[in-house]
Amino acid sequence: MSHLSIEASTPLCLLQDAGRFGVRHLGVTQGGALDWVSMFWANHLLGNAPDAAVVEVTLGGFTLVAEEDCCLALAGADLGARVDGQALAPWCSFVLRKGQRLQLTQPLSGARAYLAAPGGFIAPKVLGSAACVVREELGGLDGLGRPLAKGGRLEYRGSAPTPRVLAEAQVPDFSTSAPLQVVLGAQIGEFSGQSLFDAFNSTWTLDSRADRMGIRLLGPELKYQGEPMISEGIPLGAIQVPPDGQPIVLLNDRQTIGGYPRLGALTPLSLARLAQCLPGAPVRLAPVVQETAHRQQVEFMRRFA
Repeated sequence: MSHLSIEASTPLCLLQDAGRFGVRHLGVTQGGALDWVSMFWANHLLGNAPDAAVVEVTLGGFTLVAEEDCCLALAGADLGARVDGQALAPWCSFVLRKGQRLQLTQPLSGARAYLAAPGGFIAPKVLGSAACVVREELGGLDGLGRPLAKGGRLEYRGSAPTPRVLAEAQVPDFSTSAPLQVVLGAQIGEFSGQSLFDAFNSTWTLDSRADRMGIRLLGPELKYQGEPMISEGIPLGAIQVPPDGQPIVLLNDRQTIGGYPRLGALTPLSLARLAQCLPGAPVRLAPVVQETAHRQQVEFMRRFA
């Protein structure tokens, strides 16, 4: 078994995998990596299962030291990673020698980086997953939902592969201005015509009021004209519209039910891209039919077959 010592961390540095499934009827949320695409690529660089446990580092502030020679992988945001002071770009696997220090400092491009180890990091599975959900006190290194902290140790037991770099054509573009795709929801016809026009023809700004539960969009006021709703299940990426008319995109740590009307839900690929946007970033929305979204997802997943 190999070990890495955590020398610095923040409450936004968490152990994550693909999340919990089959438990929402118990009121337990999904959790898991917000940018699942980057998590998949980090694991792919080491030959791991796509959903093997990784470290999700949001905005930087994370430092670890190798207790023995190891091969790790880094994907997702460029958080100014350095190995003993030497710059390290993401989207590669790399060797960290015994005693060397890996630092992720601050965002240069994107918001979240994913660090993988051979075989995935070892942690107890709670309800089928090691995903850390702080609010529910589930997952993480100890199973109690605590963020990674200074003085902790990360363990893994896989063998070290040959370092490699992800092909440039496969690296996601976090700077793209392409609209986020939305599969329309059941209440879409209950919004005013002007609201529907504004929703898909305006530029929205990501509010600073954002966390792993959801991200608020600032822009034109959307008006719901239907009857009051009874609370219903909420899918990943749901775009709820509360009474103030400012949409909220619900993410992995969302509540399991809600009674606000919904425009629809972002596709999984769009959600991964949204997870790399910083507060204040402009975004646009575009409707997409479910069949097209499903085809795009299947085509992307074939890369990890």
